[in-house]
Amino acid sequence: MAVSSPATVPTRRQLWRRRGTKAAPYAFVAPFFVFFAAFGLFPLIYTGYVSLHRVRLQNPDAMAWVGLDNYTTLLKDEFFWNSLKNTFTIGVISTVPQLCLALGLAHLLNYRLRGRTFFRVALLLPYATSVAAATLVFAGLFGRDYGMLNWLLGLAGIDPVDWFNEKWPSQIAVSTIVTWRWTGYNALIYLAAMQAIPRDRYEQAMLDGASRWQQFRHVTLPGLRPTVIFTIIVSTIGALQIFGEPLLLQGGTTGMNGGASRQYQTTGLYMYQTGWQYFSLGKAAAIAWLLFLVIVLVIGVNAAIARYRSKLTAARPRNGKG
Repeated sequence: MAVSSPATVPTRRQLWRRRGTKAAPYAFVAPFFVFFAAFGLFPLIYTGYVSLHRVRLQNPDAMAWVGLDNYTTLLKDEFFWNSLKNTFTIGVISTVPQLCLALGLAHLLNYRLRGRTFFRVALLLPYATSVAAATLVFAGLFGRDYGMLNWLLGLAGIDPVDWFNEKWPSQIAVSTIVTWRWTGYNALIYLAAMQAIPRDRYEQAMLDGASRWQQFRHVTLPGLRPTVIFTIIVSTIGALQIFGEPLLLQGGTTGMNGGASRQYQTTGLYMYQTGWQYFSLGKAAAIAWLLFLVIVLVIGVNAAIARYRSKLTAARPRNGKG
């Protein structure tokens, strides 16, 4: 026993060390999953539970089981479909110009310009500005009678536009605020990805006689593909959750309605109105879950398209060789 004991103790220590080494990554990640379960997973599940009940804001403890009635009611609700259509329209109008402008700004800042640090910091200022402050400024710019934008249109001989009460102008106004706030943020993400592209690729392209546009098209864009996919997905999620900009553009009941004729009421606004103005928490929870399913569906479609394009890109050289 005295001979085998010294050999047994180091073996047990080694086993504990191996177990500790294997368990350490899980221990480091565990706090995230705890917080995610408490503040992400549980609210999602509980919202789904509430959506199956009739719940009034005045007495939230008195729940009455209604099954899928809240969902069937929503599918027949013209205001819900109107809000969903407005959400997609505003999302497209804001996301596409936002990412294109961000890509162009990042490409310019990727060159050795004077004051690059100043411009990079300036890009973050719109993102750091609160939604309320930004919307207040743009509400003044888009004012019908005294707005600066209509004043500029008047100088060009164009009649003033009612940016608050007409459908397309009001949606463009909301999209402009969103684009202004998030373009700089996405530009910095693109800039970081551009600087990670090896310089020898550009040098090789220059030796081959490629112009700057050809370098951007054949070197920069392929190197940015994963980053572009990421920004598209994140921007799409943000676009489907637009709330503060349309609410504060006019404020009050009009802002909650999304305009006089609900011409820019998003799904987030309609969910807020259903829960806090109409006091129907069960129906509001059903809207939240339907919006969640729409977001998952859109993300899945984006991921499938990105995967398909990646396969096509990977197959081109092989087909060329064959």
